[in-house]
Amino acid sequence: MKKLLLSAVAFATMALAAQAQTQKGYYIIGGSIAAINGNTTEKSFKFNLSPKAAWFIQDNFALGGEVRFGVDAGRGRGPSFNYFVGPMARYYFGEDQVSLVKQTRFFGEANAGVGGTNGGGNSTNGFEGGIGPGLAYFVTENVALELLAKANFITGAGNKSAAFAPSLNLGFQIHLPGSKLKQVRDDMR
Repeated sequence: MKKLLLSAVAFATMALAAQAQTQKGYYIIGGSIAAINGNTTEKSFKFNLSPKAAWFIQDNFALGGEVRFGVDAGRGRGPSFNYFVGPMARYYFGEDQVSLVKQTRFFGEANAGVGGTNGGGNSTNGFEGGIGPGLAYFVTENVALELLAKANFITGAGNKSAAFAPSLNLGFQIHLPGSKLKQVRDDMR
């Protein structure tokens, strides 16, 4: 009976914890550690590193920034390098809306800013944006592994004025309450 009671308490705690990390005042720190993009017009492979940071301005809705650095290699051409700097927004759907298991949350993410791809014969620099759905699985109370599918586009100047590529992003996020982030900042001083 004790084990059953402890299991029920642990399950309830995990269920509440999965909701708590997306409350107003929490922060997200992390990013995508790999992104595999399939270009629709030419066969290529991309690897990106995308650190992110955001603040929940209200429950389930976070605003922040993202930076991306990456490399693109394709058949018959040299590598090209890509970058992005800009704001991002993320909305977590509530547990009562869409949920698979208690530690899982669906979200939507969008970003827009300055980006570019240079090298490999083609270059485009200008406005870049992306939007797509994602799934976060909370492995602990504060750490989530993520899968994010995005449609990315860029338009601007260069010898290729526009580009589109879907992407599959694998990453992680650390969710911290504002008080914990302040404590970490104070400890670093």
